[in-house]
Amino acid sequence: MNQVEVISFDAEGTLVTPGFSQAIWHETIPALYAGKNGIELASAKEIVAREYDKVGDQRLEWYDIEYWFRYFRLSSAESAIQRCQAKVSYYPEVMEVLSSLEGRYKLIVASGTPLELLEPQLEGIKDYFARIFSSVSLCKQLKTPKFYAYVCESIRVNPAQIVHVGDNWQFDFLNSSQVGINAFHLDRAGNSQQGSLANLTELESHLF
Repeated sequence: MNQVEVISFDAEGTLVTPGFSQAIWHETIPALYAGKNGIELASAKEIVAREYDKVGDQRLEWYDIEYWFRYFRLSSAESAIQRCQAKVSYYPEVMEVLSSLEGRYKLIVASGTPLELLEPQLEGIKDYFARIFSSVSLCKQLKTPKFYAYVCESIRVNPAQIVHVGDNWQFDFLNSSQVGINAFHLDRAGNSQQGSLANLTELESHLF
């Protein structure tokens, strides 16, 4: 892959552990809902999870924290995000891998997470990245092939010169591959497609 100039990373599940999102979506929002409606937290968690499922992860609203705060008639999403900031953490190999790749390649993030959540997630590692793209915030779409084409155009790089790695088979692997990007699927659980990476350290062996 001598022609590769850019390494693109998904964020959550790839660089960032789920703790921050879990705290917001499955702890903080249900707690606020329980307090507003005077019900037990366990009941609130069931109700909120059921509403998430009705929308599903193929619709933009599923990712939009402002949508859910309006939907549940809660107070400030910003204060909830700030409250959960301490839950942000990175997978063990992330710092070492980014440090190794920095200088050899231009590093970017291409995520489906809205910027309101993506920026807090990347706060500790943002200096590694030349650009940060959110499909939901910038393009009002999920991580479609059209989004990846937009990323290529924005950084003025041919798709064949980009490697993208992420943990979602459809959004990260299939959709980026469709525009000619060199895609790698990250399967930290080790139970998915043959040829998937177990961690980001394995990505380096495909680059050098």
